[in-house]
Amino acid sequence: MLYELHELQHASFMSLRLWAQSTASLYGSPYSPLSYTPVGRMVSAGSELLLRTTQRYEKPAFGIQETVIEGVTVPIVEQVTLEKPFCQLRRFVRVGNFSGQPQVLIVAPLSGHFATLLRDTVRAFIHDFDVTITDWRDAKMVPLSEGAFHFDDYVRYVQEFIRFLGPNVHVVSVCQPTVPTLAAVALMAARSESEQPRSMVMMGGPIDTRKNPTTVNNFAKERPLVWFENQVIYRVPVRYPGYLRRVYPGFLQHAGFVAMNPGRHIDSHRDFYRHLVQGDGDSANAHRKFYDEYNAVMDLPAEYYLETLDRVFHRHALAMGSLVSCNEPVRPEAITQTALLTVEGEFDDISGNGQTAAAHDLCVNIPAAQRHHLLAREVGHYGIFSGRRFREIIYPEIRKFIASVS
Repeated sequence: MLYELHELQHASFMSLRLWAQSTASLYGSPYSPLSYTPVGRMVSAGSELLLRTTQRYEKPAFGIQETVIEGVTVPIVEQVTLEKPFCQLRRFVRVGNFSGQPQVLIVAPLSGHFATLLRDTVRAFIHDFDVTITDWRDAKMVPLSEGAFHFDDYVRYVQEFIRFLGPNVHVVSVCQPTVPTLAAVALMAARSESEQPRSMVMMGGPIDTRKNPTTVNNFAKERPLVWFENQVIYRVPVRYPGYLRRVYPGFLQHAGFVAMNPGRHIDSHRDFYRHLVQGDGDSANAHRKFYDEYNAVMDLPAEYYLETLDRVFHRHALAMGSLVSCNEPVRPEAITQTALLTVEGEFDDISGNGQTAAAHDLCVNIPAAQRHHLLAREVGHYGIFSGRRFREIIYPEIRKFIASVS
């Protein structure tokens, strides 16, 4: 019922949003004399702020159309190379002669935001690698006829993507998918498959959430699964292709993201209003760019969400050696051919220090020379895969690691 009420509320704001949009245009247009008065700027700024806090944000585009390699501008073409009901494999093709460079599969999180949140990650990697990313679909857009999506389906997807790209691919998993990615590679190693990846790079993931638990970890741990099922799982309303599918709705996830640090968001919106009034277009555009991405959220399949809570945060099944996936025991010690790099941020408030590094305690049969850990100083969770410190400190170390094992 909550999902339907949310849709009703959004629809009821339609007139208000149209009024705010019209007012912002009237008082903010450079062709309007009202835009050059202090009152006009305040009305325009307030109207845009109202519009942005009540509108719905659609999935953003990656928007990576070119890159510069050795001083030469190289066009980038996006291609969907493999399509599954819940995911697309999206490749960023560099136009030119770049054959022979290592392939990188970036496994994006299925945890609320779209894969475009890793735009900075992709932009960095395409300088040196043939890059493909998992572009997960919004569960409310997947018809119920496609069936459910479980934790084991995620593992199967990762395995299929690795086989599709070939045995020399380097797999980079960011945050939540470190667990199913490690499970996928461990199962492939236990079967002695020839398509095992050359390396795994695991960034800010919950391999063992018993180590330095964060507020997020404790919230997930302290409540029984039935609480989550009763409080945050709803069926998709009739207007979407995924009608009747059980999901963890994106709007609830967004509320949770904001609730983690409400003061910061209030200050950010207050600053946005002030920048608009003062005519500081660069700062206002930076705000728009961030929140266009941050506010774009997707529904998660209920089965996957609840099973992840159970296996990763409640039972710590991977870390405890009791994880079973695809009807097979997951044994990370079976991995011998795939190098491992773990990356953590010193100030990560989602995956605490030591949680990702725990992968080294599990993958004991990877040669020591092919296992490395990087703790990025003064870096929070999002800084692990985006921003200046990622580009200047973390990515060069990943590039060096992949080069050493390619």
